[in-house]
Amino acid sequence: MMYTILSYIKYKLTAKNQHSVHSPFVYDLVTQCFYDSESYPAYDKLKTYKEYLLASDDTVQVTDLGEGGSSKTTEERKVSAITKIAASLNKGQRLMYRLVKYLNSSSCLELGTSLGNATYAMALANTEGAITTIEGCPNISNYTAQRFKENNITNVSFLHGDFKHVLPNLEASQYDLIFFDGNHNKDATLLYFETMLDKAHNDSVFIFDDIYWSKGMTEAWEIIKAHPRVTVTIDIFFWGLVFFRKEQGKEHFKIRM
Repeated sequence: MMYTILSYIKYKLTAKNQHSVHSPFVYDLVTQCFYDSESYPAYDKLKTYKEYLLASDDTVQVTDLGEGGSSKTTEERKVSAITKIAASLNKGQRLMYRLVKYLNSSSCLELGTSLGNATYAMALANTEGAITTIEGCPNISNYTAQRFKENNITNVSFLHGDFKHVLPNLEASQYDLIFFDGNHNKDATLLYFETMLDKAHNDSVFIFDDIYWSKGMTEAWEIIKAHPRVTVTIDIFFWGLVFFRKEQGKEHFKIRM
């Protein structure tokens, strides 16, 4: 926790706004997407879904919480408690909606479904698109799939299992957007990044959650930034965004949110 707090202070002191950005692509992304203040109707649906989970008395047998969870042993947990943790870690539900909408991402992959708050945002942002989401715990995956069915969300495919085993067997040849939110661990994050590189095209974006969760996660972020296939990265503290645009020189941005 102390590492994250100190990292946030450093981020606030060094992050810039759109006026320091000279890349037209990044400038437009920041001004038209990151800083978009429009109140989209979908926001009400996202809020309603989250409020439902927070008020729920349902329980789920959790078998794998990942690196960011409090336990890796099987235990019964309240849906409301899981939602509170997820809500505190994933501050970008509305931003995810705007990103998918702005980039017109039609093929999305999520590593770490949890109760589907980010998944829901992707699904609403492009109702004609296809979202695949993977969750380590089958009970959470099944529970979330049922909630989506009740809310008439039909463009999401739910998979569950160990990422190491599921990722190599994905059928899609490419993804427009991949959200890495399943294991806040340096070695695992780098493994998933390397595994999914072949699924990236020139206009793909990889989004890494909690790049300042720990020293190890920040080290993973720095290694990813230095990868020869990576051209543009954007650090917004709670996420790190990675682009592969060959028409741009390598450049790293730290944008104030």
